[in-house]
Formats: sequence, C-alpha cells, structure tokens
Amino acid sequence: MDKDFAEKMAAAELSDSERVLELLFSYMPKIAAERKMDGLLVLMADLGRSLVQADRCSLWLIDSETNELWTKVAHGVDQLRIPIGAGFVGYSVKSGENLLVEDAYKDPRFDRRSDERTHYRTTSVMTVPLRDGSGKVMGVYQAINKKGESAVFSKQDLERLVLTAVYSAKTIESARLTEELQKSKEELEATQEELIHILGDISESRSHETGDHIRRVAEISYKLALYYGLPQAEANKIRLAAPMHDLGKVSIPDAVLNKPGRFTDEEFAKMKSHAGEGEQILMQSKRELLRFAATLAGSHHERWDGKGYPRGLKGEEIPLAGRICAVADVLDALASPRCYKPAWPEEKVREEFVKQRGAQFQPELVDVLLEHWDEMFDSFRQIRAEMEALRQAAAV
Repeated sequence: MDKDFAEKMAAAELSDSERVLELLFSYMPKIAAERKMDGLLVLMADLGRSLVQADRCSLWLIDSETNELWTKVAHGVDQLRIPIGAGFVGYSVKSGENLLVEDAYKDPRFDRRSDERTHYRTTSVMTVPLRDGSGKVMGVYQAINKKGESAVFSKQDLERLVLTAVYSAKTIESARLTEELQKSKEELEATQEELIHILGDISESRSHETGDHIRRVAEISYKLALYYGLPQAEANKIRLAAPMHDLGKVSIPDAVLNKPGRFTDEEFAKMKSHAGEGEQILMQSKRELLRFAATLAGSHHERWDGKGYPRGLKGEEIPLAGRICAVADVLDALASPRCYKPAWPEEKVREEFVKQRGAQFQPELVDVLLEHWDEMFDSFRQIRAEMEALRQAAAV
C-alpha cells in the first residue's frame, strides 16, 4: 500500500473517531437534562443520524395496546405510527436481528408505501432492535440513506448504531420508569454510566481487543477499592470512571495500537501519550464524574517507584483512583490474550504482582489483591464468561 495513502487513511480514521467522541460529549448533557419521552426520542434520533451520517434516523417503540410501532421525528409534530410488522423495522421487531441493507428496493421486506406517499427514495437502511433490561425487544433504531461519498452504510456504521441502541434502550427504559415514579438520582447515575461505557467501547473498538476489557477493569477496580477500605460511594465513583481509563487511545494510529511486535522508541512514545490525551479530553467536561475520570485516565500508568508516565509521579503523589485502576488494568491485561501475546497462566500473573509490589504498584494494594486473590480472579473469569455468552447470543 502507498505510504502517503496509508497515512491519509490513518488520519481520516483518527478524525472520524474524534468526531464521534465530540458528538457524544455534546449530546450527553442534553439527554441527561431531557425529562419527556418525546424529547428523548428526537435527541436520540438526532444523535444516531449524526453518528452514522444518515439522511434520516428514528427510534420506533412498540405500543402493545394498539399492536403498532410509533416514533417522534420532531418537536411539535404528531407521532408517526405503523403496523408492528411493517417493513424493515417490523422485521427486526419480530426476528430480533440487526439489518444492513444496501438497496431497499431489491429486498422483499421493504414496505414501499411510505416512499410512495412522500416521494422519497429509500436506498441503504440499517435497523437495530432496542432491548429492555430483560432482553425483550421494545422497539427499533432505524437509519436511512447514507450521506456523503459512500452510498451505503458500512459494518462500522452498524456497530456504532448497535452501541448507541444499547444506550438508547437504557435511557428510554429509565425515562419510562421516571414517568411512573418520578426521576431519581440513581436513574440519572445509571444513564450516565451507560454513556461512559459507550465512550469506553468506542475507544476500545479501534483496537483488535474487545471492549470487554473496560468492563472487567471497572469491576476489578470497584472490588479492590472496597477491599482497600474506601466508602461505598467512593468505590462506586471509581467503578463509574474506570471505563474511561484508555480513552486517549483514540489518538493512537492503528499501526501502533494493533502492532503485534515490539514498539520502536518513537512508537512507544506515541503509545504512552494516550494517558495525557485521555486526561485532556475528559477535563473539557464540567461534570464532576468526568473530571474525576480525567484524573484517573492521566494517572493509571504512573508507577509507585516514580518510573511511570506521563508525569513520573511517585508514591502517594499518584491519585488513589489511578493507583487502583493500574492494578486492575494490569491484572486484566496479563490474564487476557492480546495481539502481541497469549494470556498468562493465573500463577504467573500472581507472581508478577508479588514481584512488582513496591515497584510498579502500591504495596498495600498488592497485599489486598493477594489476600482476596481467589475472589478477584474468579470475578475476572466470571465477567469474561458472561460477556462471551452475551456476544454469542447476539450473533445468533
């Protein structure tokens, strides 16, 4: 491949990833502040349209009483309703499958009546089921007609719509509960947590590793914080912030991020820059939790002996959340396969923490980890097995 062309492609990928992050950060406060279902549907549709660069995007919800699907396309406009089995959205409701259609008119599942009424020409279509907490389909996220030079949606577009559909379903489910019980602080935190996981997933999706890593690091960090003696609220704050620890990887070129061999000095310097980059991105937010996540992201590669990066902090100069996340991050990294190595055996992982006690890691944190080793490592295995089961179920 021509070097200039490869560099241009890498730059385009970085620019697109940064565009996605900016969109999510701009929509987060609007969605968190919206109290009405109609407003949420409009905001979610706008977010989805911008993320995948669609001409039209909508969230269709099931009305079980009328056996219809309904959506809200704009403020001040009446609801749109269609039969529950109509077209591509109806197919996704019944089958529970994602759809990526290049030419609607060549697909027998397409319902042409809407185009005929509006004189619109549908071409490329994506549909993704919205599932509630029990896994039941509650509606469908639909995007129509890719804008720009590409005439059709890509697999990456579908992946992004799937991630956004997860967040949208959780948000809608929370809003429905809010309408019944009035909005509570716990529901707001749950919605924010989902968005944080999606941001983390997007940063991880550029790597060949799975986004499951951020969930395992979050849960291991949470347990370690509790065993260390932190109050429940502080431990939960670390759990919520930990998924953002590697957000800065969005600035790392694919050739470096997914390199299977040893880094050159220049490549290693670029790789190390992700800690500071993530901190800078998150510090732009005015939200306390995201600014806390910025501190964690910027300190989780510091070492107890002062030989870490990006600032070379030593001992208790390193924020406690960063010290805790460092232990969880390395445990998961060593015990999981990576593009440059197979997973280490459990005993070898344990030996490495003993070796790095007082060097890479705070001695007391290593002591806590070793004291609760069986439970912590079982938790790692359990989360990994659960995510693999969910991935296989989604592929069926």
